[in-house]
Amino acid sequence: MAKSAKIDTSIFAPRPEPLTLALLVLPQSSILEVASTLDPLRSANRHLGHEAYRWRVVSPDGRAVPLTCGIELPSNGPLTAAEGADALIVIAGFQQSHSATQPLIRDLARNAPRFAAIGGIDAGAWVLARAGLLNGYKATVHWEDLEDFAATHPQIDTAPDRFVIDRNRFTAGGAAPACDLMLHLIRARHGPALALQVAASFITTARDGSEPQMTRTQPDPRLDPRVSAAIARMEATLDAPETTAELASAIGLSPRRLEQIFHENLGLPPATYALGLRLAAARRMITDTRHPLAEVALRCGFSSASSLSRAFRAQFGAAPSSLRR
Repeated sequence: MAKSAKIDTSIFAPRPEPLTLALLVLPQSSILEVASTLDPLRSANRHLGHEAYRWRVVSPDGRAVPLTCGIELPSNGPLTAAEGADALIVIAGFQQSHSATQPLIRDLARNAPRFAAIGGIDAGAWVLARAGLLNGYKATVHWEDLEDFAATHPQIDTAPDRFVIDRNRFTAGGAAPACDLMLHLIRARHGPALALQVAASFITTARDGSEPQMTRTQPDPRLDPRVSAAIARMEATLDAPETTAELASAIGLSPRRLEQIFHENLGLPPATYALGLRLAAARRMITDTRHPLAEVALRCGFSSASSLSRAFRAQFGAAPSSLRR
């Protein structure tokens, strides 16, 4: 790649010249994350009437990238095709540890100084961290991975924010936060009026990067607030689940009344809903991490791997070990 870019020039500042982004998209990324990154820029160009934002897609092997939905995303070539871009954004989702090979990690580390800024969307933060590109920086990752990410990379200041910008590094927790990040970029470079226009085009509003990702901070307005409060407690206590009586007492209801409003709002008793949350968390850990089943069981509120296996088989029709294989 060519000579290094000027890393003292922030891309999040008013600039008259076009901004060129290179997206390194890894296999098994989400099409929504790619669209959330690119479509706000495309819309900004439309509203401006000129090409203020340019982009190209690159992939680990230079070929089209298979996404989680089964669609293949065309690529402009391998990482070397990112040459000349102002910023590099790594987008990754499932199985990043397999698709981000050691040669790719080495290439990222070697070529990083050539970009004015480097970012990661969703599991892209894992890829950047493996390349040592987030050491000493504040960063975020998808909320499902926050605990593991922080434990694996203590040299990174991990935050549960929607998106984080720290000097010439930026990270976003997923698809919706990626859109928020791009709206922030548009606002920084071209002002709030354009950012509002772009947000209106997608019938959305920009959210601040410091807002937490976790769904328990965003209660569903269609639910009884007491149900939302109960769900928030369930999500916060996956490793030490409360009984229905304890949960009801915590939110000021009788167990009978809590059962009633859960049936009215969700068609399920609270214990069944809580078990579903715990099993969903266990399934994510089984498919996305290498944690032993005994550890997965404890982190999801089961007394042992065997108790997890029984509940898992009843819910999903297969043993956790077979799913991992």
